[in-house]
Amino acid sequence: MTLLIGVDAGASHSTAFVSGPSLDVVARASGAAGAVAPGTVAEASAAIVATMRTALAAARADRAGALVVGAAGAGREPERTELERALAQAGVADRVRVTTDIEIALVAALGDGPGILLLAGTGSGACARLPGGEIRRTGGHGWQFGDEGSGYALARSALAAMARASDGRGPATAFTAAAATAAGVDANAQAVLAWARTAPRAAVADLARVVQEAAAGGDAVARELVEQTATDLVAHVRALVPLFAGPAAVPVAIAGGLVRGRQPVRRAVLRLLADAGPRVCVNEAVVEPPRGALLLASRLA
Repeated sequence: MTLLIGVDAGASHSTAFVSGPSLDVVARASGAAGAVAPGTVAEASAAIVATMRTALAAARADRAGALVVGAAGAGREPERTELERALAQAGVADRVRVTTDIEIALVAALGDGPGILLLAGTGSGACARLPGGEIRRTGGHGWQFGDEGSGYALARSALAAMARASDGRGPATAFTAAAATAAGVDANAQAVLAWARTAPRAAVADLARVVQEAAAGGDAVARELVEQTATDLVAHVRALVPLFAGPAAVPVAIAGGLVRGRQPVRRAVLRLLADAGPRVCVNEAVVEPPRGALLLASRLA
């Protein structure tokens, strides 16, 4: 049986699914981050290959017929081509294709049909497939210049609010003590900020979970930050909806660690999308991006 591998390589972790031609998942594994940036292709490739090998071992195999990896940052050249070459040289699959994490999530959410995917994890962005098949994107400009509504942006905003509170320039927030616990430092703002200054970006982004927990617990500052995050995310959708001609409602799906399950950001996004008018039709089904990569791998094979 020819095996297929689909990988979602994000900025915080990578997830690999293995399936047969029927696309029924027979094994899966999670591993280190596989997002790519200038100068990091070798490191990303090693992380992705390790995750794939773990998944293949669980499927009692060491090679697949086709592999598709959707990697954060792979929309840029030459990183995409370099990563594709490195994965091909690893010898884990006969055929290899690298695309973006947004594309595989779009396929997982909407198949080949038109619509919009809103993706919110460590980074953020949205992708629209128009009725004619054209792909249009918004966001995804990276943490230095954008990623509004992302996990990193939410965590950074919470750290800024904590800093203001420590100066007496803003209200106190339960995030301070919770972030200190998560970071393993003393329960004060200065200790958390000192940790954050040198922590990896993914570790800072992980504090978005702490913000959401504080919001769920009733913290006013965290609730305001969650609401702003949802507003920023929905702005991506609002920018793409006018690209669809005619009065028909546009299917919209959401995916990513920041909007998984019943977290406050997800609930706020769904509420704002419901208020966006008749042109938006929200698909609340759970989106698993590696399944989109598997579908693309089946076509590659």
